[in-house]
Amino acid sequence: MKVGLGLGSNVGDRLQQLQHAKQFLLNLSPEQWHRASPIYETMPVDCPPDSPAFFNAVLEIEFTGAPRTLLEKILAYEIACGRNRAAGLNAPRTIDIDILYFGEKEVAEADLVIPHPRIAERRFVLIPLATICPEMIVKGTGQTVRLLLRELPECDGAVKFVQQDWE
Repeated sequence: MKVGLGLGSNVGDRLQQLQHAKQFLLNLSPEQWHRASPIYETMPVDCPPDSPAFFNAVLEIEFTGAPRTLLEKILAYEIACGRNRAAGLNAPRTIDIDILYFGEKEVAEADLVIPHPRIAERRFVLIPLATICPEMIVKGTGQTVRLLLRELPECDGAVKFVQQDWE
């Protein structure tokens, strides 16, 4: 199943954090199949004042397990990388990995909602996502990634291209 993942980091060596997270996620994918967006630097959205800028990217992998299994692996990885969930909602973090979509599956649980409930509202998700699957219909919106991006107001933070390849 093709799974879209949003990656972000705004603490420490942001590029290295994304590179390590990418390798971790590829190790979950049969034959390490993937598509990766470029990396963008983005201003924090809904974060505490004075939060540093993020590096963001989107990665699509093939995953054969269940959404809950993937979530558990991601949460364990984030903690192992120093993510402090006790610091509060949207606090600065070494790594943040969100499940954006999981094939055509829909999940509505207290701690897991797929597709991601704010995918269509976040420029820092839609810009990288548009580089790997611009014509994908975002479930629940009936619109393509490209169209959602075009219609999104530009007031949710600046986005600047950083790097194409991040092996």
